[in-house]
Amino acid sequence: MIAKPYTFAVGAKLEDHTKQKHKILREYFDRYLWVRCQLPQQSKFRVAIVDGFAGGGRYEDGSPGSPLIFLEALANATTSFNIRRAAEKMAEFSIECLMILNDDDPEVVEFLKRQVAPVLAGIKVTVPKLHVHVIFLNKSFETIYPEIKALLEQGSYPNVLFNLDQCGHSQVHSSTLTDIMRSFRAPEIFYTFMIESLIAFLRKGDPKRYRKQLSHLKLTPEALEALGTQMSNHAWLGSAEKVVFDSFHDCAAFVSPFSINNPKGWRYWLIHFANNYRARQEYNNVLHRNSTMQAHFGRSGLRMLSYTASDPSSGLYLFEDADRARARDQLHDDIPRLVNEYGDAIRVGEFYRGIYNMTPAHMDDIHASVMNNPDLEVVTESGGARRTSNKIIASDVLRLKQQRSFFPMFLNPQKGTNDR
Repeated sequence: MIAKPYTFAVGAKLEDHTKQKHKILREYFDRYLWVRCQLPQQSKFRVAIVDGFAGGGRYEDGSPGSPLIFLEALANATTSFNIRRAAEKMAEFSIECLMILNDDDPEVVEFLKRQVAPVLAGIKVTVPKLHVHVIFLNKSFETIYPEIKALLEQGSYPNVLFNLDQCGHSQVHSSTLTDIMRSFRAPEIFYTFMIESLIAFLRKGDPKRYRKQLSHLKLTPEALEALGTQMSNHAWLGSAEKVVFDSFHDCAAFVSPFSINNPKGWRYWLIHFANNYRARQEYNNVLHRNSTMQAHFGRSGLRMLSYTASDPSSGLYLFEDADRARARDQLHDDIPRLVNEYGDAIRVGEFYRGIYNMTPAHMDDIHASVMNNPDLEVVTESGGARRTSNKIIASDVLRLKQQRSFFPMFLNPQKGTNDR
């Protein structure tokens, strides 16, 4: 695929799918900073941000691109943290950020420098507790990645966030994604690609595997070849999610295979990679605050990719209130069944680690389904019963009640071959 370059110097148009990505990116990064900077004993936070396809920083309508979104979020967070700390008579809080901005177009990089400079100057004056060091690079991402990795290792940054908003699908190799997720203590990646390009690649590289992955649709060979033109079909979205997840699930512990929602066809995928369930938990929550921006087709409880075309429990999930209600209904049965697979009890932190690659559900819906379930109870470390869902913590134990409403399950008839 030949990508159409953005012409930032003469004014790049902000497309709807990019606007959606930016809103999710901004809100997630806000939550990322809040979660990482909430310890009262903490006085400094260090983070590195790598924008591998940074662009020019500002669009023709004046909207900020991802580099400026990161800078604005850092400034707002640092200011907010210190206002709160001053009110509580706590020590001041500082953030140190290494920002690496790369684009393979030298003219775009020069335009980006001009957009970043006044923002950095304003930060130095108005947010003195935010310290940002920006490095501009100008090569293809795969070519420059070893240099980027060396810079991060030199600075000993455990908290690393990569934003890889490529055109097409081939400018970032899956082996590079895996290397990022294995090379740092707390890495996360936002990764964008066009599903048309990926499917074309898979079809060319391994046609037998591609046909097997989509065999449940019972498509004719002609329909299979034409699948790339049927992107508004809900079943197509579910199949594409399986392709995406199977292609990338080895890259990280938690992979979100949700597409950017477009009723005319799901062409762009925004995937979040993380190694900690807490990151995926927050990502799911952000998607629910931005309902209709991303889309999932399949089950809405656990085992989200386990479905057939005739499965009545499957459907289009747009993270809206009606979708959440359907998720709670499915979680009511799914969660006790999962706990039963472990025996009769599981620590909540282990439960989280086991489910967050299997569900699009909001954290509150999962907790409510646990607390309102007649077959389940949550027990604290001291042995007491947890009474409210918003108090559940990772060290609690989730267990089946002795008097429960279902029989032992030696074989689980609902467990499918696609469970993750």
